[in-house]
Amino acid sequence: MGSVSLKIGDGTARFKRATLCSSAVNILMIFSVITTNLFAYYAFTSSPKTQLHHVHNNNISLISDHVSLILKEIDVNQKKLAQMEKQLLGYESIDLSRPNIANELKLFLQGHQLPLGKDSRTGITEMASSVGHFCEKNTDLLSQYMSYKVSGPCPDDWSVAQKLILQGCEPLPRRRCFGKTIPKVGLQTFPISLWKNVSNKTVNWSGLNCKSFECLNGKKLSRECIGCFDLVNGYENKKFTKAKSKNDFLVDEVLALGSGGIRIGFDIGGGSGSFAATMADRNVTVIATTLNIDAPFSEFISARGIFPLYISLDHRFPFYDNVFDLIRASSALDIGGKPEKLEFLMFDIDRVLRAGGLFWLDNFYYPNEEKKQALTRLIEKFGYKKLKWVVGEKVDSVGSGKSEVVLSAVLQKPFRA
Repeated sequence: MGSVSLKIGDGTARFKRATLCSSAVNILMIFSVITTNLFAYYAFTSSPKTQLHHVHNNNISLISDHVSLILKEIDVNQKKLAQMEKQLLGYESIDLSRPNIANELKLFLQGHQLPLGKDSRTGITEMASSVGHFCEKNTDLLSQYMSYKVSGPCPDDWSVAQKLILQGCEPLPRRRCFGKTIPKVGLQTFPISLWKNVSNKTVNWSGLNCKSFECLNGKKLSRECIGCFDLVNGYENKKFTKAKSKNDFLVDEVLALGSGGIRIGFDIGGGSGSFAATMADRNVTVIATTLNIDAPFSEFISARGIFPLYISLDHRFPFYDNVFDLIRASSALDIGGKPEKLEFLMFDIDRVLRAGGLFWLDNFYYPNEEKKQALTRLIEKFGYKKLKWVVGEKVDSVGSGKSEVVLSAVLQKPFRA
């Protein structure tokens, strides 16, 4: 989900207008101005010139009535336009004058004028802070997050921050406090760290039911993470090098399909980071997306020497176009909601994947035939070349234990004019 800037004027923060909506509003404003000018012209020319000296006072009264009517019409139209604009853009204003709004939130959202005025290269005159679009719907929780002692220790409230992110308030405002530090005891050097178990003392367990990785290894957290924190004795160190079914593609097989070489990759819903670690063994750098859902995934991944990108899948990927050679996604790609939501995500994946790059869909779960057809049509829309395409069945290891239909595919992005 994209972010939008907020500026404080009279105690109210408003999102900057989108270009398309601004154009529509400008056209409506021009139409309103033309209409009011026609009213004024009519008001001043409605009486014959030959009778002006007889009805001078009457005309002044008539003009005054017309002007009053015009002013009322302008006021009504402006209110209608403002309401239409809110409906088009899908937001409401954040009232920062409310008594329960944290002062730090007000300060952060305030625009800061550039010291030398307008920048000749960008055209901007001030630096405006950014917060997520849906922060407006979580004002109380956001104000709680921004309530702290300046230059003091930050509250241990990472779970509040994650709750805001999951509700669409992303990116979060910056804070002026010191984050909680954890002594990183027992960290291994790279690349030994890739496949050594991580010490329980290296992570923050607050807000989590489990207080150790041994506890987490006994739980089925997701399709991507069943015993995924055991890097020595479990299946995690063989996950991408030894297949259990025809849908499990091996890393070396996929790398061999790469056109022009595979150097950097992006793992969407990276679990505990084992795909990135397997690629690191082959001198390929992979960034893994994470959220700390029921487990400290971000700290675990970073302790392995892998880059964790703490971001939800509703957020636009913070990368330039055409930068990745390989993007892998599994059932984490199923973000729910309307089909258009998955389309927005797929177009963003396509944006950051270079032409000739590979999109690896790894054991994507089909809940029903309708979902299968929708995803197939969506993939065909992009015109990717199907290098590998396997539909099979796997046992649902986190739910009913019944067989479920999954798709694994390696697709190559075409060159487009």
